[in-house]
Amino acid sequence: MAEPQTASRKFDVAIIGAGVVGCALARRLTLDGAQVVVLEKAPDVLDGASKGNSAILHTGFDAPPGSLEQACIARGYREYLDLSEELGLPILKTGALVLAWNDEQVAKLPSLMEKARKNGVEDVEELDRADILKREPHLSETVAGGFLVPGEYLIDPWTTAHAYLLQALENGAEVRRDAEVLSGNFDGAGWTLSTTAGPVEAGQVINSAGLYGDIVDQRLLGQSSFKVTPRKGQFVVFDKTAAALASAILLPVPTEKTKGIVVCRTIFGNLLVGPTAEDQESRTDASTDAEMLQGLRDRGIEMIPELEAQEVTTVYAGLRPATEYQDFQIQYREDQAYVTVGGIRSTGLSAALGIARHVSELMGAEARFSGPLEAPILPRVNALSNYHERDWERPDNGGIVCHCELVTRREIEAALDGPLPPATLAGLKRRTRVCMGRCQGFYCTGELAKITAGRFKTPIGDKK
Repeated sequence: MAEPQTASRKFDVAIIGAGVVGCALARRLTLDGAQVVVLEKAPDVLDGASKGNSAILHTGFDAPPGSLEQACIARGYREYLDLSEELGLPILKTGALVLAWNDEQVAKLPSLMEKARKNGVEDVEELDRADILKREPHLSETVAGGFLVPGEYLIDPWTTAHAYLLQALENGAEVRRDAEVLSGNFDGAGWTLSTTAGPVEAGQVINSAGLYGDIVDQRLLGQSSFKVTPRKGQFVVFDKTAAALASAILLPVPTEKTKGIVVCRTIFGNLLVGPTAEDQESRTDASTDAEMLQGLRDRGIEMIPELEAQEVTTVYAGLRPATEYQDFQIQYREDQAYVTVGGIRSTGLSAALGIARHVSELMGAEARFSGPLEAPILPRVNALSNYHERDWERPDNGGIVCHCELVTRREIEAALDGPLPPATLAGLKRRTRVCMGRCQGFYCTGELAKITAGRFKTPIGDKK
């Protein structure tokens, strides 16, 4: 199921990129009956845009009406609610409040509510200042108005994507990591791809390479219809005691460029503030900036004054594959057996299942391949949530290794021995949350080095 040593097998579909969208595509097309291989250039999956986001399941209430993005979010949202029960994915319904802080923003609220209704989100409810403060008593009294979006949820962005890919693997798909696609040839019947892990043959190719989507199009087609301009989003994460200061997802009135600064709990029990929106040339620079982070902290305190007394646990940045277009860039070139899935920006987590359905329909997957699997395997994943039962509460778990995040030895060993084992410490973090708590690995790194000995190409503590 993992990385095979032979390249002799010919696949129906090669999916380039193992971010959340690539994982969702692998799941969908495998369930449609296709023989699928996922090619990821990094040592581990979710190593690009998908490793840093706000982890919200959006209704799509503020997406451009009639856009492909809105349609994919709506479909993805509905399917996620069903699938979360089947796969054991943690989900927490908090609702969202869109907040206005001045008269100019208040004036925009009616049009935003009308947009939501056009997008099929009809349960939005206008709230006055008193209603908002009753719901969120820790908010600054300078709030001027807003409205409620009841259907917004908090989810786990990494377990979600791993679950999609695990279901694909359990039902016959393959994944090859350290497999950057360098070039390819289409002979009219199928593709031969040259990768750093060897050649791959496939009848169809799907480019879901995220931050590298335009580069992959250039390598395989000789051209791209869009240019990726990475947009950095920095976040500040407060300690778990701060989560009690906000019950709903607190959203600003958006601008044309960005959804703006969000304040919300995470499903892991923290509270985050972010993201920024900084266009840059680098596709790898996810560094943080002290001035920007201080600005985020200050903005959080402006909204929730009691945050000033709260400790910051960590900071991080994610990169979104923005393009010159406002909408998703999804195109099927049937004469070249090639699908481009590009421009999937901040809503990729919410839209992933909908994107996968859309691409499946574009390709005519149910007719093209062997037909939907009759009884697909449904793997159950380890739910990493502070609001659901965890392994540390169950017997015989081997003891707690990471005390900040309450990660057990059994959880770590299950990840290392599973069908999609982590290749890096960062990958293990995304599967278990080790080293992601208040001490940032200060106390558990030594024990982790022993447990993971011989497992990673670069051992823990090796600075090479």
